[in-house]
Amino acid sequence: MAKVKSDTLHVKGIDVGIYTEDYRNEYISLTDIARYRNNDDPRFAIQNWMRNRNTIEFLGLWESLHNPNFNRVQFDTFRTEAGLNRFVMTPSKWVENTGAIGITAKAGRYGGTYAHSDIAMEFASWISAEFKLYLMKDYRRLKFDENSRLSLSWNLNREISKLNYRVHTDAIQQNLLPPDLTREQQSFVYADEADMLNVALFGMTAAQWRAQNQGRKGNIRDYASLQQLLVLSNMESYNALLIEQKLPQSERLQMLRQMAVRQLQVLSSLDVTNLPSIPPSIGND
Repeated sequence: MAKVKSDTLHVKGIDVGIYTEDYRNEYISLTDIARYRNNDDPRFAIQNWMRNRNTIEFLGLWESLHNPNFNRVQFDTFRTEAGLNRFVMTPSKWVENTGAIGITAKAGRYGGTYAHSDIAMEFASWISAEFKLYLMKDYRRLKFDENSRLSLSWNLNREISKLNYRVHTDAIQQNLLPPDLTREQQSFVYADEADMLNVALFGMTAAQWRAQNQGRKGNIRDYASLQQLLVLSNMESYNALLIEQKLPQSERLQMLRQMAVRQLQVLSSLDVTNLPSIPPSIGND
């Protein structure tokens, strides 16, 4: 299971929980949003919202677009009954009968009913148009802060990788280049070693990546993740050491591949979105 990242939005004096497991699909607490209308028992607000025919149709459409296992037969039954006095709907009933993934329940101290951000915004609009606007404002601020931190970290690791590449090329120059090679032949040796790193880390050469990504600007390393860039930097330093030890390329490739797999497994368990930001005083001298 992916590592869960939790955060809190602050909206009109109410703390609204938010979490994600894949850093793309975020779930916002409907329970916290409902407190804006009924602080004593927010469950009633959620259930009243889910009794509405428009709500059921919206939830069904969202599931149809995102959930291949959605039970449309049961959904059609709920849609027919929605709005009638006898119709009662709860989050657990909806999930259990339709296999829905857009709404979920979390147990524990910070538990409650959560929904995908698309659905949560729809619920917030039903609760209060004003509340929804403030919720969207703080949600955008949160996403901007996260993107800024990730962008800063990615660029930093890209530059570190470039600096380490100088260590890598120096080792190649001193140990793998006979003095009688032409410039073109030397370039081939450098490219061959660089592609060995690409194969060890990405599973393909630069040419193979370009063939699969025609029309994209840049190269394979420009599209690497933050974790991959960090591992690449370590691989360049390690390969320089292996070159100095006169190990053949085939042996180095195996060792570098093992290193890449091991380090990526470790880094995949780390939350890289909570990196500290640079203090404003730094870089303003």
